[in-house]
Amino acid sequence: MSFNRLEFSDFVLSSDAVSAPIWSTNSPSLTTFFSSSTQIAGSSGKFYLTVYNSSSLSTPQFDIAYGNSLGSGSLAYNSSVSFNSPTSTIYGQFQDLVLGDENTDFVFGNITTTEFFALTFQRARFKETLLPGSLTLRFTSASITQTITDNSLITTTPQYVGSNRVFQLISGSAGSINTGIDSNGYTKNSGSYGWLLPDIGTILLNPRALAAPAISGGMALLYSASNSTETPDLSPNLSLFAHISGGANFILNSNETISSNYLFIRARSSEFNYSINPSYISGSTGEILYSDFINAPRSYITTVGLYNDTNELLAVAKLSRPLPKDFTKEALIRVKLDF
Repeated sequence: MSFNRLEFSDFVLSSDAVSAPIWSTNSPSLTTFFSSSTQIAGSSGKFYLTVYNSSSLSTPQFDIAYGNSLGSGSLAYNSSVSFNSPTSTIYGQFQDLVLGDENTDFVFGNITTTEFFALTFQRARFKETLLPGSLTLRFTSASITQTITDNSLITTTPQYVGSNRVFQLISGSAGSINTGIDSNGYTKNSGSYGWLLPDIGTILLNPRALAAPAISGGMALLYSASNSTETPDLSPNLSLFAHISGGANFILNSNETISSNYLFIRARSSEFNYSINPSYISGSTGEILYSDFINAPRSYITTVGLYNDTNELLAVAKLSRPLPKDFTKEALIRVKLDF
């Protein structure tokens, strides 16, 4: 076995951004939406609604949750304790996650609100981040259709809330703005349609914008605003689900940076020409079995091992086929490590 110490110049680091559809079907657009009646009736259904892409309900695509600082939209945990319900819990969780301050409310465009809808995606689904500019989400209800995207392609200065990048949701598709209602792509009097938070895989929707009339850029979304009575058909999560499934077009991509470390292993003419393979020598006398190997040694490189300074094997790279090596040849083997 032969060793060569790698020099600093033998290492090259490269990074590439890779984007892909976020959906399990690997299709750019999610067009079918299903929910589970079992989940809705269960304990988790009080907090969120899981959305699937097929009636088999085998693979979740995203979750819908409604948060309200006053607890409206769901029954109170205890009727004698006001403002304390699943929706107030959701609101507090996202205050901590997004704003980092339980005394601060959300500002969608130029409108401060104490409620939101959250669309959340599993980390394995969106990988490193959601890809800004790839969003197209269509809502349909009766004769009203509205499509929203994010403003990442038209904004010059990224906005941050705490440590999170934030992009406003506007009227349009695939990053292209629709200025039919407002020059910013917002609704007429209700601010933006919400936020895209790419680094935590979350979309926050502005209920006030969704509930606005069509003439103002909304879609007249109706949902229950009570925490003392239950109206299943007007459950916030189910109401939003109906609008999204009616639109039948949800496009969103994931994005991740793949870092690759390239190692260039050089076998110069004077190196790696002798083999320690037992088949080269006699087991009894230790002599070379083939006399022409004495004056013209040859070897075949099949494997590259990467060792640390204490001679511990860290990684192994296999060549696709044996590489002949003798004093008349030099070889350059490129090893790629992805992480």
